[in-house]
Amino acid sequence: MFKVYSGPSGKDKISPLEKEHLLFKECASLDEAFSWAGHISDTGRAALLIEGDDGTRLTRREIANALRHRDDAQQPRAAQPSRSA
Repeated sequence: MFKVYSGPSGKDKISPLEKEHLLFKECASLDEAFSWAGHISDTGRAALLIEGDDGTRLTRREIANALRHRDDAQQPRAAQPSRSA
């Protein structure tokens, strides 16, 4: 089980006290957690933290990097120009 904590964009670090008051969504898998984090990002908020029962802990920056990497991988690659001999 993974929890995705969300908050206003621009917020970088959260203290344990703040975390108790943040909204979160529970997800069954890390893939689902990243999908939810992407949705949060698309709505102008930020996924501040992903924590898993297995000890996984991803910060806002790590989440943003992973989402950027995922988005880059989903983009179709431009066709390479053929080289004539």
